Amino acid sequence: MQQQAHTPPTQDAGAIVEEFLRLVMIPDPAAASRFVAPGLAIRFTGGRPMRQPAECSAFNATRYAWVKKKFESTDVVAGATHEEAVVYNTGTLYGAWPDGTPFEGNRYVDRYVLRHGLIVQMDVWNDSAEWLLVRAGLAAPWPTEGAGA
Repeated sequence: MQQQAHTPPTQDAGAIVEEFLRLVMIPDPAAASRFVAPGLAIRFTGGRPMRQPAECSAFNATRYAWVKKKFESTDVVAGATHEEAVVYNTGTLYGAWPDGTPFEGNRYVDRYVLRHGLIVQMDVWNDSAEWLLVRAGLAAPWPTEGAGA
């Protein structure tokens, strides 16, 4: 019997997450759906429950004129297997607010759980709410370069 060569699960899981994110940010939620399992559980910013990539795209369309992610790192947690892997993708958001004002440097952290190469759980955190509070005059800006723009 001949063994099949395969990519280590840690590389597979990270690549799956990055391709999924690339498609979601186009936005092409239909294509992104190829990477998710039935019953996908999404917890978006603010704890909003969602079930499909299209819901993420629809929510982003209400919060931003447009938005993209600049990946800083994609890290697969030690001990990942094809059966289950946890992946963190971190970086910054850039784009424009609904009024067209550009922004960049908005931090995000996404956490994914994959089973058998499909995303079953997705958690999304970012600083957009803080930036919007500053823009609305409801919070004081913090002393970091480019914050709350």
